[in-house]
Amino acid sequence: MQKNPTSIEVALRKGSWVKIICGASNEDLASISDLSALYAAAGVQCIDIAADLAVANAARKGLDWVESRFGNRPWLMMSISDGEDIHFRKAYFNPKLCPPDCLRPCEKVCPAGAIIQQVIEDKCYGCGRCLPICPLGIIQTKDKFLNLDELKELLYKANPDAIEIHTTPGRIKDFEALVKIISQTKLPFKRIAVSCGLEGHAITPALLAKEFWQRYECLRSYNQKAIWQLDGRPMSGDLGKGATKSVICLWQNLREIMPPGPIQLAGGTNAQTINDIDTRIGLAGIAFGGKARKLIQPFLIEAQNENKKLIDRSKGWVQALKEAKALVDPWLKVNPLPNKKIQKVS
Repeated sequence: MQKNPTSIEVALRKGSWVKIICGASNEDLASISDLSALYAAAGVQCIDIAADLAVANAARKGLDWVESRFGNRPWLMMSISDGEDIHFRKAYFNPKLCPPDCLRPCEKVCPAGAIIQQVIEDKCYGCGRCLPICPLGIIQTKDKFLNLDELKELLYKANPDAIEIHTTPGRIKDFEALVKIISQTKLPFKRIAVSCGLEGHAITPALLAKEFWQRYECLRSYNQKAIWQLDGRPMSGDLGKGATKSVICLWQNLREIMPPGPIQLAGGTNAQTINDIDTRIGLAGIAFGGKARKLIQPFLIEAQNENKKLIDRSKGWVQALKEAKALVDPWLKVNPLPNKKIQKVS
């Protein structure tokens, strides 16, 4: 568990909270261990992983390594969903259907390097960029879900510090059933993050805020503390400056009408996000996903080509840590705004 959990709660109040999303469908254990170690060493407060025991164990190996050397240990957060969600899908196709002269644009567009002749399921995290680019349209997706009994057993075994629930407008009943199961475990979760956005949903920001308020009432009834994750443009933070506009627009539309609790940005977040925000008042922090992974992908590949972990390659580790710090430091070093007291976060 986190050695100094109060420092993490302070970061939520201060606006210097940073979470790294390893990917809700990412099961590349070696990369997850290195990702967790690298960004924990860079100082983030939370590592978000897939709902899988092997993934949790791999992440903990990275966190144990960092704690033994640097003394800091982020929360380990496990991502689940209350229904169908693009974050929990895998791409697949039959490579025998590919013509010999195909230029294989799917390989070029995959940010995880998960397509080599066929989809390597462990590496695919479901971004979907290969789907529209396939000239024959043969790439499909399959969803991975846990039923409530499987989830309960997993939570007992993995014992994460926190939970993230990906939800969708209109699924409050499914959300309530999930929170009930989570609460029945009696495990001392620090927070339950609730992730939702407007992308793909024909509703207004006001109606989305109403959905968040419904989930606030649910969490409060079970005495659970929330983090509200505004998911702007899911899994697109590595696409450049334009991808950050959706999440900033979402924040601007919702910040005055959200329920109590810390608000965090995700979905399209990258190094540009902090420069484009007009005000950070009321903002707890940020989650980095695709951008964080893409930054260190070359270092992970180099290590794997040598059959080593990144933490065992001194030169690669130093360079990768420098890249990680450049991404997260502008948020970690945020100071309380002048003449503003740090507000209590419920």
